[in-house]
Amino acid sequence: MQEAQFPGAWRPDQSHSTPLFEQLRRHVADLVALGGLPAGRRLPPVRSLAAELGVAPHTVARAYRELEEAKIVVTRGRAGTVVAPRDAREEELTAAAAAYAAAARARGCELEEAVRLVEQAYSRL
Repeated sequence: MQEAQFPGAWRPDQSHSTPLFEQLRRHVADLVALGGLPAGRRLPPVRSLAAELGVAPHTVARAYRELEEAKIVVTRGRAGTVVAPRDAREEELTAAAAAYAAAARARGCELEEAVRLVEQAYSRL
């Protein structure tokens, strides 16, 4: 299993109001969503990534923990943290999307309005 070639040129913005762990979590989630980190790709160990980014190890550990809770990555003990299989995320997101669609339709919401509400929610993340 290969280790991911990231963060590359990316660095967390120490002056930004967004916490460093959240910046890292978003960066990894975006890389996975865009295919830059395929399923099964091993992420760097917490301590080495923390040293590379110039952040505390607990910052990376928290980002990884939140990515795991979101089913974006899976931690396999000594084998490390890897990008989760796409089907597991897709199943969960499909179920969440179906629940949202049903709730929106039950409240008389048209597709365009439902999509607009999702876009607004994304912009606040």
